[in-house]
Amino acid sequence: DGMIRNGQVRSAMVVGTEVYSRIVDWTDRGTCVLFGDGAGAVLLVASEGQGTSADRGILSTHLHSDGRFGDSLLVDGGPGSTGGTGKLRMAGNQVFRHAVSKLAAVVDEALDANGLTHADVRWLVPHQANLRIIDAMGRKLRLPPERVVVTVDRHANTSAASIPLALAEAASDGRIERGDLVVMEAIGGGLAWGAALARF
Repeated sequence: DGMIRNGQVRSAMVVGTEVYSRIVDWTDRGTCVLFGDGAGAVLLVASEGQGTSADRGILSTHLHSDGRFGDSLLVDGGPGSTGGTGKLRMAGNQVFRHAVSKLAAVVDEALDANGLTHADVRWLVPHQANLRIIDAMGRKLRLPPERVVVTVDRHANTSAASIPLALAEAASDGRIERGDLVVMEAIGGGLAWGAALARF
């Protein structure tokens, strides 16, 4: 978005892809049943007249991380590391607790930065981590369930691919329409979390 706005490029393809089947511990039923392989992409294209909150496109992005919580969701090694097994490790209860509070805060941060409120949000397209987190975020935004895009029930948590996959579904079936304000939010290993506002 920044490169498009400053004229460096006219378009950009944003790709998220995951192959969790390579890193899940198949003996750990607390994680292996939750994650899936997937890939998704979004094409961003420059348009004229950007610069106000009424414009279409990315309004703002807000990213955070805090390594103090890194042990709650990580891959313990991998190619080139010494002694690691390269498997996904997750403390589910800790991740859930951090996810709900941190995602709610970063969504409010994004709305505040653009002079918008929960009432302005037409759609929540969340990271498809799990239905409990998605439901909690929908309630915090005071959105009815039919305004929250859910795909986790069909392809599990595909991490970086989950928002592009959910966006693709909601755009192709006509749910998201021109002018709709969409909130996207995600949390992942590190811990790292963020939100983006877009007007379609």
